[in-house]
Amino acid sequence: MNQFYQNIIIKALGFRRKKANLPSEQFEKEIKNAEVEFFHLIHDSFFILLGVLSASFGLKGFLLPNMFIDGGVMGISLTIAELTEIPLSILIVVVNLPFLIMGFSTISRQFALKSIIAILLLAISVHFITFPIITDDKLLIAVFGGFFLGLGIGLAIRGGSVIDGTEVLAVYASRKTSLTIGDIIMIFNIIIFGAAAYVFTIEISLYAILTYLAASKTVDFVVSGIEEYLGVTIISDKNKEIRLAIIEKLGRGCTIYSGKRGQSLEQTDIIYTLITRLELAKLQTEIDKIDKKAFVVMHSIKDVKGGMIKKRPLK
Repeated sequence: MNQFYQNIIIKALGFRRKKANLPSEQFEKEIKNAEVEFFHLIHDSFFILLGVLSASFGLKGFLLPNMFIDGGVMGISLTIAELTEIPLSILIVVVNLPFLIMGFSTISRQFALKSIIAILLLAISVHFITFPIITDDKLLIAVFGGFFLGLGIGLAIRGGSVIDGTEVLAVYASRKTSLTIGDIIMIFNIIIFGAAAYVFTIEISLYAILTYLAASKTVDFVVSGIEEYLGVTIISDKNKEIRLAIIEKLGRGCTIYSGKRGQSLEQTDIIYTLITRLELAKLQTEIDKIDKKAFVVMHSIKDVKGGMIKKRPLK
């Protein structure tokens, strides 16, 4: 960390230490914790600011000038803005407010506070910053308007906040009902697109669905990361050779844990490793070289951290 900021933290905590008479070990621990929290605050603020600018560009450069709407809470705000003379900047705050109140109790106070700041920044950006109108082609508007809006929402989520309260509503409702988060988001958006078809035209509603699909796929891409990881479980009599192949040929780490075979109840070592999709073919080749009868189970991993996993710069 920059020495200037480190000195500020030490001085601030030094004053607290004098008041509380903290032992030196506890004082050093608090300094370390404060440094981590400060680093994460800068990291999160950067992603939130970048997300706000991207979402603003998607709205003012593509969607707003062409009367296009999106799904979610942003779709409601855009629809009301088109039907009334209320500025979108005000609607973004007002429509999201009930969902942010839910966020206090559903997720956390810190999340809700970050989200309030992010949404206020988005409202200010939409109101005051002028963006050029990029195109009047309807297909490009739907795809790229959705892309930049989704990029903004995804970056805000990476920063620990939201600029669209749909996910907060989905989490809250899923805890009160038997529906999943995905079900609730789908139902919510069907209502919005149905209303758009009734209030505007079916064509606008169809373009809104396309905008939503572009935005949601971009959000998934940004939140899940550039590389999608696979968790691979391998059961084989030649587990030692496979373990060495994973370490030496793929350069990946692995975990070995003990298990029993279902029929014979024989003890066996089970290998678990994480790889990217690009490494899957190579792993299967190395396993087949050693044991073609090996039992291999794969499942998708949303995100990973630590160990031998090396993230790309976006992480």
